Amino acid sequence: MSGTQNQYDIGLDKTPANYVPLTPLSFLARSAAVYPDHISTVYEGRSFAWSETHARCRRLASYLAGRGIGTGDTVAAMLPNIPAMNEAHFAVPMAGGVLNALNIRLDAPSIAFQLDHGGAKIILVDPEFTGVILEALTLMKGPKPFVIDVDDAAFPGAKRIGEIEYEDALLQGDPSFVARLPEDEWDAIALSYTSGTTGNPKGVVTHHRGAYLNAVSNILAANLGRHPVYLWTLPMFHCNGWCFPWTIAAATGINVCLRKVEPTRIFELIKKHGVTHMAGAPIVYNTLINAPDAPKGNAAKRVVGLIAGAAPPVAVLEGAENIGIKLTHVYGLTEVYGPASVCAEQPGWDDLAADQRARLKRRQGVPYPLQEAVTVLDSETMQEVPRDGETIGEVMFRGNIVMKGYLKNEKATKEAFAGGWFHTGDLGVLDEHGYVIIKDRSKDIIISGGENISSVEVEDVLYKHPAVLFAAVVAKPDGKWGEVPCAFIELKEGAHATEAEIIAFCRSQMSGFKTPKAVVFCSIPKTSTGKIQKFILRDQVDSAKAISA
Repeated sequence: MSGTQNQYDIGLDKTPANYVPLTPLSFLARSAAVYPDHISTVYEGRSFAWSETHARCRRLASYLAGRGIGTGDTVAAMLPNIPAMNEAHFAVPMAGGVLNALNIRLDAPSIAFQLDHGGAKIILVDPEFTGVILEALTLMKGPKPFVIDVDDAAFPGAKRIGEIEYEDALLQGDPSFVARLPEDEWDAIALSYTSGTTGNPKGVVTHHRGAYLNAVSNILAANLGRHPVYLWTLPMFHCNGWCFPWTIAAATGINVCLRKVEPTRIFELIKKHGVTHMAGAPIVYNTLINAPDAPKGNAAKRVVGLIAGAAPPVAVLEGAENIGIKLTHVYGLTEVYGPASVCAEQPGWDDLAADQRARLKRRQGVPYPLQEAVTVLDSETMQEVPRDGETIGEVMFRGNIVMKGYLKNEKATKEAFAGGWFHTGDLGVLDEHGYVIIKDRSKDIIISGGENISSVEVEDVLYKHPAVLFAAVVAKPDGKWGEVPCAFIELKEGAHATEAEIIAFCRSQMSGFKTPKAVVFCSIPKTSTGKIQKFILRDQVDSAKAISA
């Protein structure tokens, strides 16, 4: 009856007894309480139990709070996959702060921009990166962050640039520090930068609720179960390691930390610690498959591997299985906490021929268990495209595992969420089963070896070369990296340059992974109004093949 009060409206507001904001900090507290002696982390001869990791995180949180870190304050980390990086994922939000995990492959200008834009008050620095951080600090326009050195046995006698060392900071912290849980589960937990089509990266702000839900989604999507042993082949700076620091805490697993992707070392760790799961870009698995000492057949330990990026070729899927790794294809972006869709396997797939199985497993798939939706929509009508495998639309997400927005960029945030969906910029189709298949990218982004590269940023550098009249950069398929930047260059009249000169010039101006790996000198196709026709160049190098071939 219209106007009648809902009988389930009992007239009581939420209370601490029946409502606690979702936060992945809960996972750490539970694992430490329920399984205090279970190993949480192993790294280069050291190991910690979950009770120890909890105490270390509280000590760091206490120290950070003592340095003035509170709600909304940014703490940056320039660290590889070592225990301190994992601990920072809990300690920083415990103090109320927001973690900005920096890409360790970036150059000093890019890091300086992110430190300035994010307003980092403290930065944790590994000795391997002291040089680039020192340069970045000199390039910053705003206040410099307080530096904490994180010593590592791999760098004995390394130069310190901070005012205190990490372990000393922990000793000054209180192991009984009470975590500052978020008042609102939508409060920011992390800041991650992603390449934008305008060159400068955008700051993706994620929240406690999304981190909590995607951490659990990882468990369900990858069948982690209880007490998994997870090998850190995926950088923790990539979308906060796809939320796996929080995932492993939720599952009370073991973090097997790893500084670098080195095949021999990886196979040793898999065997020694009984690794059950790992994740990474296609280049990681390609490297392992082609390693001369890769175990084969019965000698290979069975491992579940998540793979993201371009659709994995049949050779990669088969090759991984030959060395004991069963791959599951996932898809996502920084804006959706890493992977938020999965090519969910169906009964009977394992019985199919390898090429048939690979064709099915290469799709980007369906929503993660706790993501509301991923689909392909007509960007004009915002209606779902037919499930015919041919009609192209834009891949879009909706749900709780979607970013809060872009830091200090209201315009970009509104554009990203237009029509009530998050626009990925990827173009795709839906097959008859509703699985997403990516066909192309509408944004000028190249994803090489798991790293986002803005083609516009590379073009800006190319235009600085005195011989370049016009420049355009597109993705070129590559057997090792998936896709790489390919530069098309039209030279000024009378000017001369070689491919090697152009590549060397770019390398002197930007991070190595962003530099073009091929240069084509030509008359660049343009419209009557002078606009460069990139679609012709993409067709020329078969750019789409890197995504869907």
